[in-house]
Order: sequence, then structure tokens, then C-alpha cells
Amino acid sequence: MNQILLRDIGIKTHRGQKGRVKDGKLAGGNAYGYDVLPGVNVGGKAEHGDRAINRTESEVIRRIFADYAQGISAGKIAEALNLGKIPGPRGGWWGTSTILGNRARGTGILNNELYIGRLVWNRLHYSKDPDTGKRNSRLNPEDRVTEVAVPHLRIIPDDL
Repeated sequence: MNQILLRDIGIKTHRGQKGRVKDGKLAGGNAYGYDVLPGVNVGGKAEHGDRAINRTESEVIRRIFADYAQGISAGKIAEALNLGKIPGPRGGWWGTSTILGNRARGTGILNNELYIGRLVWNRLHYSKDPDTGKRNSRLNPEDRVTEVAVPHLRIIPDDL
């Protein structure tokens, strides 16, 4: 009985998150370069999940894209950011994989489509291996991925 209830809650939560994404709102974690705005009161109901571009972090994003377009490697870009004492997305050091990520999975600064004004959600599915307890990620089929245009969140221009 508990498993059925937990599965039902998971399905309803996923459906609610998909609705928020279709409205262009935050459905989970935030991306580097953006701030989560405080909730606003709309018709007596609190609305949350809006984002705004963080000026300081967006300049770092533009710098990363410009340097990479000039042929500088992700490792050298990360090294320069660390030497400049610019905190990474989690407040720590920049690494090559933070910038490059994985193109197929849409991870990393250079593969985040939000920077060009496109919100992509549900690209990956996470599950826990019962034997090791580690979290595994798998690509979802294309028909389960949700994409929404959010031009007001664009940081990177077309020419870059």
C-alpha cells in the first residue's frame, strides 16, 4: 500500500513540475547565472519559481563562451577563472567538466540551453541502484523531454 501511495505522489509531483516548466518557471534546482526571485502575491495566492539574470555571473558565462569560441580549452578557461578567484557554481573551484559537461546529456556550462533562452526539462531520469546505493542517470526518450522558449532569460547572443 505504501509503495502505491509513494508512486502516486511521485507521478503527481512530476506532473506539477511539468506544468511549472511549461509556464517558464523553475521546477527544481537553479542554474549558474540566475537568481531565484522571491514569491509574489497574485490574486491572494503566492507564486514562486521566477528567475532573473544575475549580472555578475552572467558576465562569467559570456566570458566562458567567448573564450571557448576563440579556441581556448575548457581546462585553460577553468584555470583562468580559478586564478581570478571567481567562485564556481557551487562556490568552489572551476573544473573542466563544469564547463564542458556532457553534450548528449546537456550538462555543463557550454551545453546549458537556458543561456540561449530555451528551458529544457526532464532530459535525464535518475534512479538509485539498490545494491550500491549510488544514483544513476539515464537519458529520457525525446518525447518525454519538455522544451519551452524563455527569451527573457537569454544570456548568450546568437553570434556567440
